[in-house]
Amino acid sequence: MSAPSDLISEFRRRLDSKAALTVLVLLHSAVICLSLIEVATFQSYINFDANRLWVAAIVAIGFSVVSLLFVFARFCFGYFVGYYFYTMILGFLWIAVFSGYSYPRWHAGLSAALALLLFLLPMLFVKAPMRQIVVLSNARFEHLLTLILAISVAAIAVASAYNFRLVSIAHIYDYRDTIEFPAALRYLTGWVSSTLLPFAFACYWLLGHRWRAGLVLVLLLFFYPITLTKFALFTPVWLIVLTILSRLLTERTSVIASIFGPMLIGLLLIWMTGANLNSLPGKYFDIVNIRMIATASSALDIYNHFFASHPLTWFCQISVVKPMVHCPYQQQLSVVMQETYGFGNLNASLFATEGIASVGLYLAPLTALASSFVLALGNRASAGLPPRFVLISAGTLPHVLLNVPLTVALVTHGTALLFLLWYVMPRSVFAEGR
Repeated sequence: MSAPSDLISEFRRRLDSKAALTVLVLLHSAVICLSLIEVATFQSYINFDANRLWVAAIVAIGFSVVSLLFVFARFCFGYFVGYYFYTMILGFLWIAVFSGYSYPRWHAGLSAALALLLFLLPMLFVKAPMRQIVVLSNARFEHLLTLILAISVAAIAVASAYNFRLVSIAHIYDYRDTIEFPAALRYLTGWVSSTLLPFAFACYWLLGHRWRAGLVLVLLLFFYPITLTKFALFTPVWLIVLTILSRLLTERTSVIASIFGPMLIGLLLIWMTGANLNSLPGKYFDIVNIRMIATASSALDIYNHFFASHPLTWFCQISVVKPMVHCPYQQQLSVVMQETYGFGNLNASLFATEGIASVGLYLAPLTALASSFVLALGNRASAGLPPRFVLISAGTLPHVLLNVPLTVALVTHGTALLFLLWYVMPRSVFAEGR
């Protein structure tokens, strides 16, 4: 009889084959479309018309060919981020077919498809390692992890003095707009919750320091009553899910399963129960299928509509650029969208902000390409590190990048800081840990 470890290894190997990956990515593409059909029954700003289903099907099937890149590419940080962006763009192309907004939808669809293709090429294939000029010793790296914990505890203590409320998810919006942190503290809480603690968790878990890894998850939970965001509440759960998936599956399959699985569960719950969004299955569908996935795709639809008839920003929404140029918008774009459409503060990804909003749909593919080269630095900085570690330590970033501009992800959420941590890490630390 085979040992459990042998069975897991065989299972991992079979699911990581080209044939299995092809089936998985195509099934995932189908689930995206089916999920959006259900989302349209709950969200007025996402439409569905059975008479145009054949058009949407042709668009989705044609664009799904792009997903085959993930069958042949090897895992890296860019693979993780790129697959989530593929999900978002396919969702947008589906939504655009049925959109009730007036803008050149076919041009917008072609622009988005080309932007994703140009984005994926560097993200999947630029992996040459950086020469490490500065490398921490293993002992100093252990001290760095301890410092991260100390900084995190201090950030939680200081931020708690400004806001700490234990409220249910349903009531967070009653209080969240009243929260005000000093700029330095706002950046620090973003770095700690999005980058430093997930990085520390991945290190401690793979080094076998289970109690310290558990402490990191507890610290992450403290950010929910401080920031009152769903992101803070579900980050510990998400890191645990990625840890389990990457134990059972290869990194490539884990990436696909991490988004395909939750979406499929949400879709099946709605189909089997016929529930509304106030029920438990409906709340799951709302959080995962609507807010986590469909909203990011829908933001492209809304940004295309708005900037088809309003001035472009030419990057003036970036705080360091705004004082130097004339800007037609004095408020953040998310606030401008809220005041125009009434859907709440609508943050959006680099495809919408650095792309559509800044340069328009014709030049948006070029900004996607430039953004990709910036993010591909993560591939180069993490070269030589265990793929499972890269997956877990970057676990929050695909969700961040789906919902905020690239500049915000790099600075406010600490993506650039994670690249630096990867770069200075000693490549021998995990060999010693094992």
